[in-house]
Amino acid sequence: MKRLFWLYLLCVWPAMAIFSQTHQAFSPQIQCVQVTVDGNPLLPPMLDKDKHQHVNISWDEMSHDYHRYIYHVQHCQYDWTPSDGIFESDYLSGLNDQLVENYEKSFNTTQIYTHYQIRFPNPETGLLISGNYKVLIYEDGGSKDEPVLEARFCVYEKAVSIQTEVSSDTDVDFNQKHQQVSLHLNYGSLSVVDPHQQLRTVVMQNRRWDNMVVNPKANIRNNKGIAFTHCRDLIFPAGNEFYKFEILDVNRAAMGVDKMEWFDPYYHATLFAHTPGRNYVYDEDQNGVAVIRSEDDVDDETTAEYVLVHFLLKSERLPGGDIYVCGQWTNGTFDPKCRMEYNELEKCYEAVVMLKQGYYSYQFVQEDGTTGRTMGDFYETENEYATLVYYRAQGARTDRLVGYSRVKTGSK
Repeated sequence: MKRLFWLYLLCVWPAMAIFSQTHQAFSPQIQCVQVTVDGNPLLPPMLDKDKHQHVNISWDEMSHDYHRYIYHVQHCQYDWTPSDGIFESDYLSGLNDQLVENYEKSFNTTQIYTHYQIRFPNPETGLLISGNYKVLIYEDGGSKDEPVLEARFCVYEKAVSIQTEVSSDTDVDFNQKHQQVSLHLNYGSLSVVDPHQQLRTVVMQNRRWDNMVVNPKANIRNNKGIAFTHCRDLIFPAGNEFYKFEILDVNRAAMGVDKMEWFDPYYHATLFAHTPGRNYVYDEDQNGVAVIRSEDDVDDETTAEYVLVHFLLKSERLPGGDIYVCGQWTNGTFDPKCRMEYNELEKCYEAVVMLKQGYYSYQFVQEDGTTGRTMGDFYETENEYATLVYYRAQGARTDRLVGYSRVKTGSK
């Protein structure tokens, strides 16, 4: 236990994140970054431009010291590079670089923290166009070029209609280890002269930006739209159902937890050990989502405890490189603090991660982006596939997000 605790202290703070991450914390004091739509943690951070929806960005700063944070909103192109060709007034109403005013200190917790949150749109800042958005949080007196936190969300239109089909009868195998996505896009009223130049299509599995497919090659084209059928680029490893656990009560073990213990100054939750998947068993999960809550379910943002969670994968050393604990809550697939160490004595991969009380679903992902060796690949697996379609009109200076769809497939 002590060995794992020191391993945690050595690697807990994340380094600069890779491109594929959706959110990034650049300060060792920032924990539990969450981006939710209309207060629903199960939804992806996608806002319908035609609805009165809001995105909420929250995080914990691990002290009771007040930090005067400023937010800066930035519009981005399809690849998340800044939209330098447009003015701030083209995508924002109101003012940018405003003070984060909503904050509250933790109450009666062993690990103290201050919870901050902002909501968009708000009375000071509105969003005018569709596309990708970054929100950069920086200290007053500092610079947006040196943020402590970066959060991402998207605003989409419904200009393009998207029909999605997912099949286990793939061009690689039949009812075995893969799932294949087929797409039909209808331009609607958009003027598309050259779809190869004007459209950018992104397909991802379980909201993972690291293994997303960008611009697969369409094999059907007419004046109404394009289609992707029997596209090798849209064949995904099927994976397996996510593991899950709950730490709602720090005094007793709940779902997925073998034991709860207190070792001053932290609570420790040791999860049940897993072995590499050999057979498929359906288990309803949330595909990597986390929900912050405690047993009392009152003021969870400021009364929930932080717990050191011990993840275990019993196995001989596996080929394919390092193994990471991954979920939406890891804000990217290869967070350094979630990398598992191999224990030769116990023949087990181990990781210790500090997490706020709640429900979590997770996978064991290798550095090659796969889960086949750690969890298995089974065609029956329920997966979520999202398609995003970006459009740049002739002469336009940035990308609009003109279509978005999300489907689930597999066992029900």
